[in-house]
Amino acid sequence: MERRREELEKKRAKLAELRRQREERNRASMQEREQQGAEGGKINTQDINDLVNSLVGERARSPLSQAGAATVSSREIPVLGRDRSILSATSAGTKVSSPEPAAAATAVQVASPLGPPAARTVPEFKAQSMVIFDFAPQEKIVYSKEVQTVDIEPEQSMLAEEEVERRVQQIREKEERARAAREEERARREAEAQAREAETRRLTEEQRESILQSGDFAAFLERRALVVERALDEDYDIMADYTREAAGETTEAGTARLALAQAFHDDRVSRNRAVMDVAWSTRFPELMAAAYNRNPMAPNEPDGLVAVWNMHLHERPEFVFSAPSDVLRVTFSDFNPHVVVGGAYSGQILLWDTRARALPVLKTPLTGGHTHPVYSLKVVGSTNAHQLISASTDGLVCAWQLDMLAQPHEALELSHPAHLRTDEVSVTCMDFADNETAAFVVGTAEGVAYPVNRYDRAGCKAGLNGFDAYRAHAAPINSLAFHPPAADLADLFLTASSDWTVRLWRARPAAKPASGVPADIKPLHVFDAFDDYVYDARWSPTHPAVFATADGTGRLALWDLTHDLELPRQTVVASQHALNRLAWDRPGRRIAAGGVDGTVYVYEAGDLASPHPDDHAKLTRTLSGLAAGL
Repeated sequence: MERRREELEKKRAKLAELRRQREERNRASMQEREQQGAEGGKINTQDINDLVNSLVGERARSPLSQAGAATVSSREIPVLGRDRSILSATSAGTKVSSPEPAAAATAVQVASPLGPPAARTVPEFKAQSMVIFDFAPQEKIVYSKEVQTVDIEPEQSMLAEEEVERRVQQIREKEERARAAREEERARREAEAQAREAETRRLTEEQRESILQSGDFAAFLERRALVVERALDEDYDIMADYTREAAGETTEAGTARLALAQAFHDDRVSRNRAVMDVAWSTRFPELMAAAYNRNPMAPNEPDGLVAVWNMHLHERPEFVFSAPSDVLRVTFSDFNPHVVVGGAYSGQILLWDTRARALPVLKTPLTGGHTHPVYSLKVVGSTNAHQLISASTDGLVCAWQLDMLAQPHEALELSHPAHLRTDEVSVTCMDFADNETAAFVVGTAEGVAYPVNRYDRAGCKAGLNGFDAYRAHAAPINSLAFHPPAADLADLFLTASSDWTVRLWRARPAAKPASGVPADIKPLHVFDAFDDYVYDARWSPTHPAVFATADGTGRLALWDLTHDLELPRQTVVASQHALNRLAWDRPGRRIAAGGVDGTVYVYEAGDLASPHPDDHAKLTRTLSGLAAGL
């Protein structure tokens, strides 16, 4: 601190010296200017007058002289001249007075020693005044680092430690009071909110009726009720005895049985209607769609319905969609889980969205597509390029884009010139082999299955191949299903017919050129242990040798080609009425069967559909033996 004070004292002394020097310079400059002005103002008036008289001599008095001699004060300066003017400068601020204007110039006689006097013109003089200002010289500003230094008063010193603590304490107390005030305000607001919530709001009768009848309230209640019902679904058996073997699980031979998991029926949907088709969702394994025909006892209800059932919702369907005609086929889109597609008896293709209402969001026109019932639907392709293939009993196969159903993307008319009465082929079923989009097989009402090509390929033209026919059934083919993906089993397919049989076929390679003469391909095996029409036959998606059948007696049968070729491995009477359709879920653990009574039966296959490591080899040996016996 002492050194700092010494530096400040030196700076102050230097500043004082600079100010003193500047004041001395200013005083000296002022004195010089005053001396110069005093010397210039000392003008001898008598000398000027003598000079003038000697030059002009005696002359007559001018009006100016008659009016009186001009009086020149100590600060007046006469202006003389004949051919010149004489100006005497005065000091700063000197004012020269000007007399009255003089008369015109007067001619005078001037005596000359050489001759007669000559006339000379006497100039007349005028007095003028002027003001002279003295401006101080511009001050030169010089940069000095020391001059710009901020002075610090020696009286200012560091705060004492006690003062700092006192100020900090004051700030803390202020913040604490503000925080306490905020807490009190928040507690007051919470108390007010709780008091408002505690108050019971009573609605009038009109308000209550308006809310109950509003569509938004009904939709909200419907959605919340579905959530509650799904949450209440609990199939845990609290009376289970883990020390005993459950009854009905195995037979004496130790084989598993088919067990009924759920039967879906709702009088508001299923009454007096038959289940025409069933399909499982590929994205949500608990959802299943069922297609229904019309109810002849309710003409005011929609002709066709599609109900989406949930395995966790037993009493009613998750969604109900309506259609202007009987829905004969239904399927979920493999690439959009919200889309449900149906084929109608009127020939229309209908598309519903689970995010929309009950009506179709898209549908095909009555003209320009199918005009006969659509009994076959199949979505083929990949995620970025897929199409819906449909076939109807008028022999027309159409390819549709699911986002544009105004007209078909492709149309292929199937005809057979060898038919006796008509060239048309009445298609009742259709299926594609795995990873195949251009070639497929159709089943017809005449009991014959034909290979079909969508496009021209080497040795095969687009359309129906009438030379290579799978001819064996004596009645219409109700179902045709290719084997699930497998390296050497993808060419196997089953046909179920109204002639009370199911036949196993090996498809002819699609790339092989068609034969020039008619050739009937024989089945590998015929399953004839049925007592009524066989409406459907479907392969298990996980077990290579297992398939299920549904017939007109209401029996659901499970066949295992590695176990027995003559009798089914398991049979259960699901209904007293016929079963129309079957569908396996993707894991292969459950199978759904739709009955004519409007009920959808879901059975647990259990270990019956669980494959073993050697099942594929056993099936290969069995098929080799069947092929050798042809």
